[in-house]
Formats: sequence, structure tokens, C-alpha cells
Amino acid sequence: MTISPRTIPFAALGGLFEQDDVEAAMRVISAATAENGSFFPLPEEADFQKAFAAHEGSHGAVSINSCGTALDVCMMVLGIKPGDEVITTPLTFVCTATCAVAQGAKVVFADIDPKTLCLDPQAVRRKITKRTKAIIPVHFAGHPADIDAFDVITRESGIPIIYDAAHAVGTKYKSRGIGGAGKASCYSFQSNKNMTTLGEGGAITSDDQEFLERARQKKTFGYVYGKQLRVASIGFNYRMTKPQLAVGLTQLAKADRVNALKRQKSRVMSQLLEGVDELILPAGYDSEGHGAHLYVVRLNTDRTKLSRDAFRDHLKNRHGVATSLHYPAVWTWDAFSELDYDRADCPIAEQASEQVISLPIFPLTSDEDLQYIAWALKQSLLESK
Repeated sequence: MTISPRTIPFAALGGLFEQDDVEAAMRVISAATAENGSFFPLPEEADFQKAFAAHEGSHGAVSINSCGTALDVCMMVLGIKPGDEVITTPLTFVCTATCAVAQGAKVVFADIDPKTLCLDPQAVRRKITKRTKAIIPVHFAGHPADIDAFDVITRESGIPIIYDAAHAVGTKYKSRGIGGAGKASCYSFQSNKNMTTLGEGGAITSDDQEFLERARQKKTFGYVYGKQLRVASIGFNYRMTKPQLAVGLTQLAKADRVNALKRQKSRVMSQLLEGVDELILPAGYDSEGHGAHLYVVRLNTDRTKLSRDAFRDHLKNRHGVATSLHYPAVWTWDAFSELDYDRADCPIAEQASEQVISLPIFPLTSDEDLQYIAWALKQSLLESK
């Protein structure tokens, strides 16, 4: 291979935004701004919710303006309050933990599986107390969490599972959609996800219709629709907009194609990096059920004295390959410095959070760029010795 220097950014847009998406947005904007038009009501909402639930294998869905607010709403519906405990992973975006903190609950961190980087059900078992009121596993990078094992925990303890599925549109567990797992699943359509609804957006899916109705009320001022509009509970305005919902339908139609493209490119990257002992490669991309949101390698600190941050800087400054970081451990953020949480007994998550590097692999990343990224990784390891 002839190596030509190039610059490979870590793109802000994780999926494909194409002409059909532009046309969908413009169509509803044009109609809404025409004479006698309006951005309300939202017939697109029902269409999107029905389509999304079917795609994710659940009995129903509620659209919402972000995965973060979806998690907040789920905590409210469960009645999480001060004195309660919520168990989750420290290797995640902060909202997986702050949704519990916002209700006054204590976050309890449990360790992760070293292969999948998802929350370890056995580690969770060790953290359960009589105050545990919810468990929030994350389908990390699109790899499904161990749903069967968490189902057993719920059957034995009665503790509801709320899945953070921000990375997991189209992810499958044992050939079935994840949307009906646990009590509910919370999705993200933020810009860097495999599907996006104009930069922000999300959904809650569940097989529990009562739970979904209460979530729907919470995200829409507490409204109950019928012959006479009622406000049945204290709620908020967490709705998606009409253009977002229209684009949601076009994005959903291509979600499986985006996932397949990213899985294929991730498999190529794993082949290119095979045998590089200084890197720990991610698992699961040989499965058609992997959501392939991210390709996260880990710098094997048992095989190199390099720091992760120095390695990332070298990759970018010397070879033009930008990377991202998913994630610093939640407890490293300033907002958690004085909170009551349990950091003990999470050695795998603590180590992984200091090793993870997300590589710039996107639906349109070329074979030449994949080869260059792999070459730059290997060359940076050699140059940094």
C-alpha cells in the first residue's frame, strides 16, 4: 500500500443525511408556513411512533426530544425519589446517571463486561440492596446488553430495567429487536447517532402500555387526550417537532442500511488490526444484530506504556486521524465530585475508561481511509515506543 498523508476527521454526523431527508423536512415546513398552515397538530407523531415501535420490536413507542429526557421521564414514571438507589454503568454518557440524580436518588455504579463493555449482570447483583429501585444497562456502542440475565434479575427481585439504547437503533438480541426488553428502552437521534432527527430527538419503547401512557403524559404537559382535554399529572414539554418527525420516518427507513454499512467497515477494520497486541479490539461486529454505532478500540496498557491521550494526540497531529472518546468514567465529571455515589469495585470500567478510543468509521468511509487509519494506528505505536 502506498501511503499518502491525509486528514480524517471524526465526523459530527454519524449516519446518512440524504435528499429524501431534506425533502421531508422542506415538505412539512412549506405546508406549515403556507396560508392557514401550522406546525400543529402532529399527525407525523403517530406515524413515526408506530413505525419505530415496529422496527424495534416493541408494542409501542413515544417520541421525545432526546434520550436524556427519555431517561428522565422513565425515572419519573417509576417514581424514583430521594433515598432510592439506581444501578448503572460508569462507562456511559452522563445522562444515564444524572437521570437518577435529578430525582434525588443515589447512583450506584456496577462494573462492566470486559469483552462487550456493557453492564455486567453479576456485578449488578452484588450492588442490589433493599433501596434499589431501578437498573439502567447501556447497549454500549450498539452491542446488546445481556437481556436474558437482566430479565432473571427482574423476575427474582422485581426491580425494573430501563435500557439506555442511545447507541442501539436496530440492535438485535438473539435475532429479535431490543425495544420490548425490560420495562422500557430509551433511544437517541442526536447528530452523531446512526439515525438523526435534525440534530436532536429520541424515543421510549415498551411492551407496557400503561407505562407508555404515563410517559406520554409526562412529555406533554400531563395531557390526557379525549373528548375533553385533561391535565392528569404534572408534565413537561419534551415533544419532537413536526419537521423532526417527518425526517424521523425517512431516517428510520435507512437505519438498517446505515447499520449494515458500519458493521461491514468495522469488520474490515478488525481484520486490518488483527495481531496488533497493543490494541484490544471490540467484539460483536460479526453479528448482524450489532447496532454498530461506534468502533471503540482500547489501548492495551499491559502491552504499552503510552497514555491514551498522548496516543490520540500523536495520531491526530502526526497522521491527521481524529478520534473521539466514549467515555470518561461518569465519576470523573465535576458535577459528580460531591455526590453520594458508589465508585467501589469497578476495576474493569475504571481501566477501560482510560483506554477507550473511538475510531472515525462512518457509512461512507472509504476502503482507502480504513487502510490509512489502520496504518496510522500501527505507525503511531511504532513511533511512540
